[in-house]
Amino acid sequence: MTFFRLLHLLAVLIWVGGMFFAYVVLRPAAVDVLQPPERLRLWDNVFHRFFNWVWGAIGAILASGLYMIYLYGGMAHVPRYIHIMLLLGLVMMGIYVYVFFACYVQFKLNVAKERWKEAGAILGKIRKLIGVNVTLGLVTVCVAVIGKLWG
Repeated sequence: MTFFRLLHLLAVLIWVGGMFFAYVVLRPAAVDVLQPPERLRLWDNVFHRFFNWVWGAIGAILASGLYMIYLYGGMAHVPRYIHIMLLLGLVMMGIYVYVFFACYVQFKLNVAKERWKEAGAILGKIRKLIGVNVTLGLVTVCVAVIGKLWG
């Protein structure tokens, strides 16, 4: 069980921590020092690298989380906060899948064709959705810690 908790936690840290860094630190810094074409190329490169890690993190989170639920005897035997964590995590994963397939693919194509206005509009949409996911991720961490304390 300890291994699966550690795997789960590390995957959450990679995903939520990466989003937090990108949203709170990298985005404002890029706006301050880069012109739109360079900024959009930077984000294309960042997303390409980070999204590979996110796919792995999601796989690890799902596999470890569902396996730990199984070890506890199923959803009927886990505390309520686990239900909330699972729901929030699934919502986050849904948002990520939408960002990747509905936004990032188009963003990448627009950057490659140097359609800066279109790429910028999509980046704005991605930014908002990542903001939602950062918030949900932090709330999920709070649910995990507080839920564990309350039993």
